[in-house]
Amino acid sequence: MSNQIKTISVALNGDHQELPEGLTIATFLTHLGLPADRVAVELNRQIVRKTDWPTTAISNGAQLEVVHFVGGGRR
Repeated sequence: MSNQIKTISVALNGDHQELPEGLTIATFLTHLGLPADRVAVELNRQIVRKTDWPTTAISNGAQLEVVHFVGGGRR
């Protein structure tokens, strides 16, 4: 019996990435340690609403774009 974790291959911001199989957008962000309140996610060229992150699965061959917002502005 093998305890090996199954992975999928995705494109993350244009770079090849191996991820554990079975991730949703929400668990993907946790896996990468990204703050959910400061990112926007596009899956296969479609923006995914934050309310859909817990139920939106990431499958093999997916194209993901993650944009991280940073604070700034005038003083």
